[in-house]
Amino acid sequence: MPEPTAAPPTPPIPLAALLADQELGLRQLAGPPAADGAVVHMVHTSEMADPYPYLLGGELLLSAGVLLDDPDRYVSRIVQAGAVALGFGVAPVYDTVPAELVDACERHGLALLEVPPATTFTAVARVVWRLMAEARHRELRRVTQAQQGLAAAAARPDPVPAVLHQLAVRLEGWAVLLGPDDTRLYAAGREPAPDVATGLTRLARVVSRGASPRPATASAAAVSPGASPPRPAPASATDRVAEGHLSAYALGGSQGLVLGLATPAREPGDHTVAGVAVVLLSLLTAPHQGADASGRSTALVRLLLGSAPGETAPLLGPGPWTVVHGRGDRSPFAAAALGAALGSALVDPDADGSVRILLPADREATAQPGWTLGVSTPVGPGELAAADAQAARAVRRAVATRKPLVHHRHADPLTLDAARRRLAPLADSPALVETLRTWISLHGSWDRTAAAMDIHRNTVRQRIGRCAALLDADLDDVDVRMELWFALRHG
Repeated sequence: MPEPTAAPPTPPIPLAALLADQELGLRQLAGPPAADGAVVHMVHTSEMADPYPYLLGGELLLSAGVLLDDPDRYVSRIVQAGAVALGFGVAPVYDTVPAELVDACERHGLALLEVPPATTFTAVARVVWRLMAEARHRELRRVTQAQQGLAAAAARPDPVPAVLHQLAVRLEGWAVLLGPDDTRLYAAGREPAPDVATGLTRLARVVSRGASPRPATASAAAVSPGASPPRPAPASATDRVAEGHLSAYALGGSQGLVLGLATPAREPGDHTVAGVAVVLLSLLTAPHQGADASGRSTALVRLLLGSAPGETAPLLGPGPWTVVHGRGDRSPFAAAALGAALGSALVDPDADGSVRILLPADREATAQPGWTLGVSTPVGPGELAAADAQAARAVRRAVATRKPLVHHRHADPLTLDAARRRLAPLADSPALVETLRTWISLHGSWDRTAAAMDIHRNTVRQRIGRCAALLDADLDDVDVRMELWFALRHG
């Protein structure tokens, strides 16, 4: 089944959790057992004969079958769209779930849930959102506690083994630090079976040497023979085995060291927790850590003595730099954990819960649980003040639009050729192009666009959402709208 193309910022929930809710009274009639691990990313209600154009994948689709004329085609289209399950209401159109629909769902492998007359679709959606909110809260709490535990371990006299031990405890698995020659430097947790340990060593070679892994097997990941030319090593690699999951992460600036993890399951937040450990271990094992600290101290002293920022910034690194503004936890400890997660020790927390971080431009700023981030464009030492202002505007926009991360955009001059390329993803859909043109011309008004095009406002929302996904663009950004308007007018 396809992965959702635009999953919401809440974690998915097991389909089995919905079936277990006694107040809903849902009953599965066909399709793979919910216990097999199917998860729901969102809920969508539709009485259309073909809801395919309006599905993103990962949905629990709710319908009373108002236009159910061809059950087989209906189910096949839902499966093609990547929906997880169909919830069929047996009132008011049908007294029972049609046998043809049950057969079609069984044939196409779609989970079919019977929604009893006493259960409204709104009640189903409410339970889904509640379960998602609870899962998100558990994930944030777990990640925050893990970050605090890892940071405390890094402050111990034996920091590297302590961090590995803390990581193994938090992920309930085995953590190992491997050298460039596959030497096991440190390990913590319950050691897995020999074939799993061997598979993890092979996976570590993928990130340390850039080898190409074979597809996952029931024993462990393997490395392809050298038929293809070498390529740059990825920062991380994962594999699924019969005993659970394997992960390998290259440590930055530590001469080929790799963190390996073998865990029984892959839980939400595991990658974030592992990322914090990677940053801490990278800092702890860096060969010139003392020189880095000395450079920061020198830069601070020179600033206090009156040197210009442009003169002192090179002491912190070669640059360029990215400024990150964050809003979230009010404690300085959480700010330090955020800096560690992003890969920088240059953190400036404020009492109001905001934080500023100076990040080397070769390190990508990614969304972090519990934080709202604004990111500047990469700049040289003399433009740090301007980048600080960019990050401040970006984080304000992130807060206003309820997005976890917003990048400041540097608008380049848009030529006619660039305009045509900008709209190329919409070339095969004149309806999307015309809807986007009308919507922008009417300043983003859903109602006026619907009236102008004689379509429903929900259709406008669906089409604009699809435009945003195809163009990979934030249509709430006024600069993006200006670029697209130019492209639509002159492309």
